[in-house]
Amino acid sequence: LGCVEVAPGDPVLLASSLVVSGPNTELGLDSQWGVELAIDFREELLGHPIELQAEDDGCSAEGGQTSATKIVSNPQIVAMIGTSCSGAGVPAAKIISDAGYVMVSPSNTSPALGDPEQAFQVGYLRTAHNDEIQGPAMADFAFNELGVTKAAAIHDGDPYTEGLASSFASAFEDFGGEMVAFEAEAPDASNVEPLLTTVAATGPEFIFSPVFIPLGSLITNTARDIPGLEGVILAAADGIQSPSFLENTVGTSDGMYASGPDLGFSNTLYQDEFLPAYQEKYGTEPTAPFHAHAFDAANMVMDAIEKVAVEGGDGTLLIGRQALRDALYATSGMVGITGTITCDEYGDCADPKISVSEVQNNEFVRVW
Repeated sequence: LGCVEVAPGDPVLLASSLVVSGPNTELGLDSQWGVELAIDFREELLGHPIELQAEDDGCSAEGGQTSATKIVSNPQIVAMIGTSCSGAGVPAAKIISDAGYVMVSPSNTSPALGDPEQAFQVGYLRTAHNDEIQGPAMADFAFNELGVTKAAAIHDGDPYTEGLASSFASAFEDFGGEMVAFEAEAPDASNVEPLLTTVAATGPEFIFSPVFIPLGSLITNTARDIPGLEGVILAAADGIQSPSFLENTVGTSDGMYASGPDLGFSNTLYQDEFLPAYQEKYGTEPTAPFHAHAFDAANMVMDAIEKVAVEGGDGTLLIGRQALRDALYATSGMVGITGTITCDEYGDCADPKISVSEVQNNEFVRVW
């Protein structure tokens, strides 16, 4: 697969492909900042400075394709952290893999990306959980904690949203519940009244909409005015867990639920070092759930580089792409912020823990 040569004094060049523009910017910037902090904490790599080339995945297939194509056009880029969105990850994974590069995503959760029969590509890994875990967790919460027996799901056709909705639906039925509706809506829809009227006619007690901020805000703001949805429990997932969603839904989102990665990490690094550094550098608390996963993804890549790089007699650093790929898949027992990271043959490396938050007084409050 070739070898990256880093001349004496030159930086080790990494890249990111995360959503840093548009309505889901908070998701990508949160991860971007996690990567940057990992580089700040590391300071250098085998005596070389570390540089990051930041690209935008646009939270879309087109953005994933464009950013990955740009990254593999530069032979000095050693590895990529990204993408934010699974829809961007599917084309990016193929481009990255075919070029012999590697990518580690902090927030792709679509089951398809870890499935060799669907979208998995050699060279793809992630520190985010697989939604084959999150879907059943949310189904468990709905059926066993809330006691609902009839549920509906809404997705937007993206690999993330459809995969999570499907995983939830299957698990909910396994628990003994009934899925009364399973619907799709365009992510840029401007009117969801017809959709929600159709869903209301099926008599759900619980509506799970694991979509992104624009559509999630529209569904939340519209649902309360649809006849038949009075008292129906609304729920979403990590795609909406950002301040802008709360700003968009003041007065309509209180009492709804959202599943996502559990950020109640047991290690002291997160509370004592990472969060203070994040707040000092960026002037805000984290804006989405995957900053720590991005920090771990970047460290996973840098650890692997340290393992495989060879220094030539003139001080040139040689990083074999196949050796780097092998080292990443061999990651085992790595202690990260998010837990103990161990990768399987299909790139699933997370130590997955799922929690559910409730919107209370316009804040996400962990309840389960």
